[in-house]
Parts: sequence; C-alpha cells; structure tokens
Amino acid sequence: MAVVSRTWKSRETRSFSALLIALSGFIAVLYFGQLFFITLLVSTVIALILEPFVDVLVRAHLPRTLASFLVCSVALLLLYLAGLGFYTQASGLIEDLPNYSQKIHEISDAVVGKVESMERATYEVLAPKRLQEKQKAQEQARAAEEKKQADRRKRRAAEPLNLPEPPSIIEPAPVPEVRIRPERSPIVDYVYSNARAFYQAGLMASFVPFLVYFMLSWRDHIYRGFLRLFHEHERLAAGRSMQGIAAMVRAFVAGNFMLGVLLALISSLLFWILRLPYFLLVGPLSGFLSLIPYIGLPLALVPPVFAALTVYSTLTPYLILATVVSFLHLLALNLLYPKVVGSRVHLNPLVVTVALMGWATLWGAAGLMLAIPITAAIKAVCDNVESLQAYGKLLGD
Repeated sequence: MAVVSRTWKSRETRSFSALLIALSGFIAVLYFGQLFFITLLVSTVIALILEPFVDVLVRAHLPRTLASFLVCSVALLLLYLAGLGFYTQASGLIEDLPNYSQKIHEISDAVVGKVESMERATYEVLAPKRLQEKQKAQEQARAAEEKKQADRRKRRAAEPLNLPEPPSIIEPAPVPEVRIRPERSPIVDYVYSNARAFYQAGLMASFVPFLVYFMLSWRDHIYRGFLRLFHEHERLAAGRSMQGIAAMVRAFVAGNFMLGVLLALISSLLFWILRLPYFLLVGPLSGFLSLIPYIGLPLALVPPVFAALTVYSTLTPYLILATVVSFLHLLALNLLYPKVVGSRVHLNPLVVTVALMGWATLWGAAGLMLAIPITAAIKAVCDNVESLQAYGKLLGD
C-alpha cells in the first residue's frame, strides 16, 4: 500500500508540474503575442456583432459573400464618418494646446504656491521659536549679502572703462550661418519616439477589415470544420458553447455600445448647455470612458475638465461638471448596466475584478477592455461542457 501511495503521489506531482508548465507557457505566449491575439479577438468580436446584419441580407436571397462585403463596407463608411468628425474636433483642440498648456502652468504654479504656504504655516506652528528666529536671522543675513553683491555690481558698472584705442581698420569677423530648427510639439516627439510601436499596431489594425470579411463570408465552413474537430457525442456541447459565446458577446458589446451612445448624447447636450468648447468631442469621450469598470469615473472626468481650463477660472463650474459626470456614471452603472448587460454576462464581482487585473497585466488597456468578454466566453464554455460545469458555477453570480 505504501508503494502504491508513493506512486500515486508521484504521478499527481508530475501532472501538477506539467499543468503548471503548460499554464506558464500559455501565459507567456499570450504576453509576447499580444498584438496578434488582440487583433484576432477584436476581429472576432466585430464579426459576431455584424453577423445578424449579414443574415438579414442572406435571407433576402443575396449571396453570403456579397452580403458580407456590403455589411463590411457600410461599417467602414460609418467608422470613417465618425473618425472624420473626431478629427475635425481634435484638430481645433490641437491648435489651442498652447492656451491649455499656459493655463495648466498657471494652475500648477498656484498649487505649488499654496502648498509652500501651507508648509510654511505648518512649520511656524510645529517648529520651536528659537529655531524660527535662527532661520529668520539666516534669511536676513543672506538677503544683506545679496544686497551687498548687487551694490558692488552697480559700482563696477558705473566706473569708466580704460579700453585701448581701436586700430584704424578693423576687418569684421565672418558671421557663421545659424539655422534655427523649429521645436517639435510633445505629440510629435511622442509619436517619433514610439514609431515602431505605432507601426506594428497600424500593421495589425490593417488586417482587421480582411479578417472580419473572411470570418463573415466563410462562417458556415468554419463552423462545420470546427465541429468536425470533436467526436459525435461532443459536437452538441461544442455547438452550444459557440452559440452561447456569440450571444454573450453580442449582448455585451451591443449593450455597452447603446449605453455609451446614450451617455455620449446626454453628456454632449449638457456640455453644450454649460458652454464647454469641443463638446462634440468631449461628450462621446466622457460617455464611453465612463463604462470602463472601476476606473471609469475618474477617466470620464478628464476630458470635460481639460476642455474647461480655458473657459472657467472659478471652482464652481468644475464642481458642476464633476457632479454631472458622476451622476451619469452612477446612473448608467447602477441602474442601466445591470439590466442591459449584466443579465447576459452572469459573472460574480470577484471574478470580474481578478479578470480585469490579469488581462490588464497581460495586454494593458486592450486587456482591460476585453477582460469581461473573454472571461464570460470561458464561462459559456464551462456551462456547456459537463466536466467543466463546476468551474462555470464558480465563475457565475
């Protein structure tokens, strides 16, 4: 029995070690291939969103290839129009960047002055009186020395200079040519220093339209080929898992998009009433940033506060902006979000938090945006595979 027990323990240890090595390798692949996987996942999500529109055209007796092409073309056109409006607003904002930078410097100087005055007041309260008198005497001695040096410089400047007489003919020295290069803006410097990263991201983004088109036009072939990878008794679970993932992704993305559009419209209207510049740019940014879990509220406050720097100089308008954005954020996440999105995802808060931390560590901002759909997709697979249903219940709400 002892030999059997040791053999069983050694096998269990080897299997655990193999699982740990495989998991570590999988995480390393996800980290180093983040651009590839992010591009593939984003394309898959977009294809799942556009799939119902393709099905409508296919029911209208259009070939699936043509229907996919028309839907992708319309989506690209809408994206181009949205990008054109964003560029129009952003170009005006870039022209006003010197005014914003000057205002930020003024605010930072005022904050530094207040902090220094608070430090001085605190020092006067806490420091002993003798130490204060000693420091005051040192400051007076330093001021007297600076005054003496200034008087000495003035006397030297008033004395006549005994210079030798210049020669009768002085040939002027050649003046070297000086070329002044225009100073690059911080945005240009940032793009120039990260040119490689922008190139790689742009290269991967150029594949997205083609991936979406082929996923839509070859959907039936991909679906049948995927089911053939499983045995007959496993195909039903695989098909249900794919259907559950597709339904969840559509519900999650469509729900977030509708909430983002609603918040963008309301925010733009309120910012227009408050006479905020670039409200057509600031409103959508604030509305969609508000939907990011946990950090959405502080991020949603940044665009309107930044746009208001050159307009308001008192504290009251900023408090009004913060109140409006906070109210919209709390209304969306506590009242609308659970009904529109939360009823389809079914993830408990602890799993959501851990997923956000993990995927943000791997993929940064993109991981933060994709964390919930990926985790919900994993839960959909666990719910439809009998041997994994216990993990699905663990992830669920």
